[in-house]
Parts: sequence; structure tokens; C-alpha cells
Amino acid sequence: MAGSASISGLSSGLDTASIIEQFMQLEAAPQTRLKSRLTSEKSVLTTLQSLNTKVAALATSAAALLKPAAWNAVTATSSEAKVAVSAATTAGPGSFSLRVDQTALSHRLEMATAVGASTAGTVPTTVRLDRLDGTPAVDLATDGTLNGLVKAINDPANATGLRATAVKVGTDQYRLVVEAATTGAAGDFTLTDAVGSTDLLGGATVRSGRDAQVTVGDSVVATSSSNTFADLVPGVTVTLADGTAGGTTSQVVLARDPAATTSAVKALVDAVNSALADIDSASRTGSGTRGPLAGDTGVRSVRDQLLNSVFPGDGTTLADLGIQTDRSGRLVLDEKALRKAYDTDPAALQARLTTPGTGFVDRVRAAAVTASDRVTGTLTTAITGRTATIDRLDDNVEAWDLRLELRRTALTRQFTALETALNQMSSQSSWLAGQLSSLSTGS
Repeated sequence: MAGSASISGLSSGLDTASIIEQFMQLEAAPQTRLKSRLTSEKSVLTTLQSLNTKVAALATSAAALLKPAAWNAVTATSSEAKVAVSAATTAGPGSFSLRVDQTALSHRLEMATAVGASTAGTVPTTVRLDRLDGTPAVDLATDGTLNGLVKAINDPANATGLRATAVKVGTDQYRLVVEAATTGAAGDFTLTDAVGSTDLLGGATVRSGRDAQVTVGDSVVATSSSNTFADLVPGVTVTLADGTAGGTTSQVVLARDPAATTSAVKALVDAVNSALADIDSASRTGSGTRGPLAGDTGVRSVRDQLLNSVFPGDGTTLADLGIQTDRSGRLVLDEKALRKAYDTDPAALQARLTTPGTGFVDRVRAAAVTASDRVTGTLTTAITGRTATIDRLDDNVEAWDLRLELRRTALTRQFTALETALNQMSSQSSWLAGQLSSLSTGS
């Protein structure tokens, strides 16, 4: 380029640089068409990938709704605010009475003697911790001060499982309170001097750790090291508020939760409609802007399969369950009709929606899997094909870059040669004119 610019029009008066650029624009027309197609293919690929992600998520959601646990949702309520209950999907309907016998407490020592926080020699330089659970005692190194002992007990590196606090009771006078980090009878411990025989700081007032205990019904006793009773009955967790008085009673009721089931089905219907809307937008035809997937029969087949999932295939419909299609090709859900079917016979509703081959949820799952399977899915196959096409177009564009560069070099050489030749001819013409002029003068 620098060479052509330096000799452009030197002898011919032509703007050879502009002429070369015009030639190159003509030469690059095929590459421009390739780049345009490449941009279009990438747009299609992005749309297919987005749609495939949404349909794959739909398959996952439908598969989750096919599991029995998804239809066993129950709500758990307690007649006593201090007795909290929660139910997992494994819980079933029922009820039981519960009496709180005692809440869980942590083991705690309140040392009798008050000392200065930083006064040396007030505590042994080695304090022995015995957890009383059969594990070996641990010797904690201190600097001989109360602050040093507190630091040693609370140091995560020592893994004592205790919390120590120096409580101010007078001018530079502190009493040590040490408490197990967790509740339960198994958290008992003692603190003594290094040989394990001398009481520390004048001995301690002891609050023994204890397990929480409740009685279910009249005689079934359950204990827990904390105030939480996990799976007290299958799928049900009971948590007691700290300080709940012994003798507190509660009636726990586990009832089916139709709202959860209705919400789950509605979420699936909404997900199907969202996928249908994306397909319609991407495959839009007619007047206006065409969608990137317009005319793609594979994508239209995915739409048909998703929409047809509402038809069991045995000549019946799901209209009595509140699930049907509208004129715009979308699914509609009458939540009141679905709730009525649930209240009438929840097991029958579950069967009609989840039965393999005919159930709405199973048909949605099958249609979504057919479209998004990682190997054989309709959308996956289309993505693979488009990706291969884009790779090929990228290679072609790169090949054209080299071809055009060679063509530009050739044109530059040709015009440079032209200017050089014209310059030489101009020089020769001037010399001949001078020679002829001298001949005339001499004669």
C-alpha cells in the first residue's frame, strides 16, 4: 500500500490507489456474501442454543414432577407457637399430640473466684480440659492470666468446643464463664489444673448439659441433643423454642397441600407456554421481520409435540382437570378445576397427569427430551449442523482473506509497473525532444 501511494498518478495522473480499492471491492464481493451468511448462521445458532436450554430445563422440571414425592406435599401446623414444625415431601397426612418434657441445655461452669483480667499467676499456665465423654483430656497453655485462659479456650486451633467469657463483676474483677458450644448431656466437661486435681478459680457453679425430651401421644418418649427433633415422625421436624416450659403441649396436624400441587402444575404449564412463545418468535413468517428460524420444520415439530402433550392420545382430554389449549396455540390452566379434581381424588389426579405415555406431565417430559437430548435431540442435531456450517464458513472467509491479499499485491505491482513504464517513456520523450531541438539549431 505504501508503495502504490507513493507512485499513484506520478506519470499517468491517475489515482491508482483509488482504482485498486475499487477493484478490491469487486473482488471481495463473494467474501462479503460469505460474511453476511456467517452472521445469519451465528444468529440462528444462538437462537437454537437458547431454545434448547429452555426445553432441556422443561424436561428436567417435568421429570421432577413425575416423582411421587412431588405429589405428597403436606403442610404442617402446630397449635403451640413455641413448638415449630416443618414437613418434607416424604411426610404423609396425619396428626399427633406432643408434650414438651424439657428443652436442651448446654453444660456451663461459672467460676467462683473473681480475679484481674491481666493479673499474672491467677490461673495455672496449663489448664486441663476433660470432656467426660471418654476422649483424652486436653492441656491448654496459658500465660497465667484470665485473659490468656479465655484466649486459649476460644482459640479455634485448640478445638475445645467451648465458649469462654470473662464477666466484669467489679473494678478490674472478672469471673470466668465457660459453656459448651452445643447443647446436650454429652457436652459435659471439667476444667482443672494440669494434673487434673485442683479446682480452677475457686471451683464452679455447674449447670449440667441435658438433652431435650418430648412425649408423643401418651407414652412415646423421644430425646435430642438439641431442641430440634429431625424426622420425629417420617418427614416431620419439630423444633422447640429456647426456654419452652416443661408440660407445654401442642397438637401437630399434617394435611395435604393442594396449593403446592396446583402451583407445581401451573409452573409446568407456564414453562411450556414460555417455550412455545420462544418458538413462535424465532420462527415468525409473513409480513414484518422474519424470525431466524422461519421455515425450520424441526423447530415447528418441537412446538407441535409440546402442544399436543395436553392430549392423552386415548381419545380423552384434560379439560375436566382444567388443562386445555386456546385459539392462539397456548396451554391454559383453570386452577379452580384442577383444585376441584385434587380435592375429589388426589391419587386419580396424579395418575392422569403422570401415567407413562398418556399423562400430561410424562408427555411434556418425553417431548422435551426428544427435542433436547444431548445426542439425538431435534434441537441438538440442528445445533450440531449449524456449528459445522459456521466452522466451514469461517474457513472460507479466512481463505478469502489470503486470496484478496494476494490479489491486492498483484494489482499494486501492475499499477506500479505501469507508472514506472510511463515515467521511463516520459523521460525518453523528453530526451528525444531535446535531441531533435539541437539538430534543428545546428542545421
